Amino acid sequence: MDFVRGMVVRSAAGRDKNGFFAVLEANDRYALICDGRRRSLSNPKKKKHIHLFPTKTVLAESSLQTNRVIRAALKDFNVESPFLHEEA
Repeated sequence: MDFVRGMVVRSAAGRDKNGFFAVLEANDRYALICDGRRRSLSNPKKKKHIHLFPTKTVLAESSLQTNRVIRAALKDFNVESPFLHEEA
């Protein structure tokens, strides 16, 4: 699956395991992700694609402008329900 700017992904490994993030940039091997809190726009996390599970949701470009807007967009994903959002 191709990772695109604005895609919501779930981390599969690391300290941020099971957290939801927005993709800021992606190439063939890595993606830069942020959640607006621990990983802000000024300090995104570089993560390999194999450590990310993509969802079917892609955020609008306007939802990627500030940390506050990113947190608000990801708020519904961080509810602890395994069936709330389906992974691709």
